[in-house]
Amino acid sequence: MQDQLRKTYDDHGCSRRGFLHGIAGAVTAGPLLDVMTALADEQPAAKPSADKPAPQEKIKLGMIGCGGRGSWIAPLFLRHGGYVIHAAADYFPDAVETFGEKFGVPAVRRFSGLNGYRRVIESGVDAVVIIVPPYFASYHVAAAAEAGLHVWVAKPSAIDVPGCHRLEEANKAAQAHRKVFFVDYQMHTDPVNIEVAARLRRQEAGKIAKISTIGISGGHNDPPKTATIESRLRHGIWSNDLALSGSLIVEYDIHAIDAVIWLLSRRPVAALGSSAICRADPHGDSHDVCSVIFEYEDGLLHEHSGVALPTGAGGELSCRVFCQFGHAVLTYTKKARFHRRGQEPFAAEVENLYEAGAVRNIASFYEDVIAGRCENPTVRRAIDGCLTCILGREAGFRKGRLTMAELLAENKPLEADLTGLKE
Repeated sequence: MQDQLRKTYDDHGCSRRGFLHGIAGAVTAGPLLDVMTALADEQPAAKPSADKPAPQEKIKLGMIGCGGRGSWIAPLFLRHGGYVIHAAADYFPDAVETFGEKFGVPAVRRFSGLNGYRRVIESGVDAVVIIVPPYFASYHVAAAAEAGLHVWVAKPSAIDVPGCHRLEEANKAAQAHRKVFFVDYQMHTDPVNIEVAARLRRQEAGKIAKISTIGISGGHNDPPKTATIESRLRHGIWSNDLALSGSLIVEYDIHAIDAVIWLLSRRPVAALGSSAICRADPHGDSHDVCSVIFEYEDGLLHEHSGVALPTGAGGELSCRVFCQFGHAVLTYTKKARFHRRGQEPFAAEVENLYEAGAVRNIASFYEDVIAGRCENPTVRRAIDGCLTCILGREAGFRKGRLTMAELLAENKPLEADLTGLKE
């Protein structure tokens, strides 16, 4: 098998590792997946908004990842009116066949196996939507950008430092081709979060003194391992495996940590942490609880707490900001707020962000592609967010302090064993 993969790599003229990372699936985590996957099955036929004419120019999409979130988000692209789904790929043939039947993708442009993603790239699409287990994301992004396609990718887009470097190079390739590279985060698109962040940046409650983020999810089933990792590539099971997910802080908590990167426009310089495996009967090596303190160059402290266990506590992705004279909350659900002591607080509901944020991002991606805007502002923040989460993970695993400079110098990759997987 490895010899055949090497031959295929040589035929394609790409790095052998880049070829190997051709697995597609759905990416999300925690209780949000349970709700939104159910909603995907109830999605009405996609139509443009009645009060807005359908876009005239169509972007031909290739969907790489046809599982839960891939199948859920596809109707949102179609509902926009500016996209058609031209091709699709998933590691699992049944997943791509179901997807193709549902969204009218011809059988000749439904691809499966390890190199299905590359066949989508070569199928005549204008852009790819990449929603795969996190380990594979940066490889798919790099291949698509080098091929001169527009790229949309779900979070997290990298799980190790080499993956972050790969994203940097992919963005250079995208910009050289005058293409858009867009990373799909939602919290910064919400108008209430935007207002709260603006007040914080204006220091209406004084300087920021401390930040606290929380990531709580229900985790995923962690069954016994089989002869290959194929059984880990569905239903979020990969979340339990360090090499496939990057651990809980990288895969799920990144939404809350991204809010800090968005607010501050910078990343930390060090982290001190501890983490552990606490789920019952674990089979993967990903840690499911963590406590990390991030340190910024100016002395600002950001503490993060993560839990991925079926505790019944509900899901949470939030960022609490404590200032000299008040406090604020940026959040994925419920109410965001800003309060300076002695003044009337500002608070409002963050409404349906999982879907609303995706819809806003789909519109932004379309506008950037049509206008030829390839500044790609989401990429830098996404890389900084990934590096921050990776730093927190490594500090937690090592139960100590680690600087960003040390992390970057190590440049340590995470390697998944792809032996025995189908081409």
